[in-house]
Amino acid sequence: CFSLEDKALAEYIRDVSVVVHSAGPFSKTAKPMMEACIKANTHYLDITGEISVFEDSQRLSHKAKDAEIVICPGVGFDVIPTDCLAAQLKLKMPDAIHLRMGFDSKGRFSRGTAKTSIEGMPQGCKIRKNGKIKTIALGALDRNIDFGNGVKLSVAIPWGDISTAFYNTSIPNIEVYMPTSIGALRSMKFANYLRWLLASSFIQKFLTNKVDQGPKGPDENERKNSPMYVWGEVENAVGNRVTCRIKTNNGYDLTVNGSIACANHLLEDYEGDYGTLTPSQLAGPNLVERLPDCGTFMFETFS
Repeated sequence: CFSLEDKALAEYIRDVSVVVHSAGPFSKTAKPMMEACIKANTHYLDITGEISVFEDSQRLSHKAKDAEIVICPGVGFDVIPTDCLAAQLKLKMPDAIHLRMGFDSKGRFSRGTAKTSIEGMPQGCKIRKNGKIKTIALGALDRNIDFGNGVKLSVAIPWGDISTAFYNTSIPNIEVYMPTSIGALRSMKFANYLRWLLASSFIQKFLTNKVDQGPKGPDENERKNSPMYVWGEVENAVGNRVTCRIKTNNGYDLTVNGSIACANHLLEDYEGDYGTLTPSQLAGPNLVERLPDCGTFMFETFS
């Protein structure tokens, strides 16, 4: 056990080939570990879904290349399925200028994901527009989406692919959605008037304590009955569209299997690129299809 503030951190991991960093909140822990991995010439993976962490990792890409290591955040459910889906859609429509993705499950979020959402609420929602990450109001974008299990009202969320999908595909306009209810959508819109309050340390601590008092997460039976439905759509300048869907196992098991698969990929005589990569850039756009209990990509084309 050691502290991320320890100046000797790089020495602790110098004889390690791959670090799979799983200690959140990643907004505070990821960058120190990335920097230590660069000093130690050790590959870095993590299971974050935070936009700021992905952006930090991109700024360290040149240093990672010089150290001949890979930095690849997001090797869990955030963001393996959506990253692979984005790569597949880009292959189907190379001239796409809009990318919209989303996911649905009846399973509940982990405590870590809930805490990350609470931390991000004061910053509003994030989208990518004309190549730049933009802040919009909570609940500002909604649409009806069939993720693969029926049409549902959905709302834009600040998901990690707002960062990663751009570096993966170069598509300049990106949005990510998840299902919501009319009541929840109204609450999100009302929360915009309280963002200043949500940013206070007292409210942040109160809400995160509430999360800690709740269930730790789904049990094995709940996980088995909580598949994820992932959807994506690309559109070009003339309005042609391609959609894609894939059904995966639950986010918890996918995170375990995905992180192990990416670590093994780096350990097995890795000959790929160095620097900061997304999961599909590291292990291929069909990575999610190779994971246990995950389906295959299904495409539809609209002209």
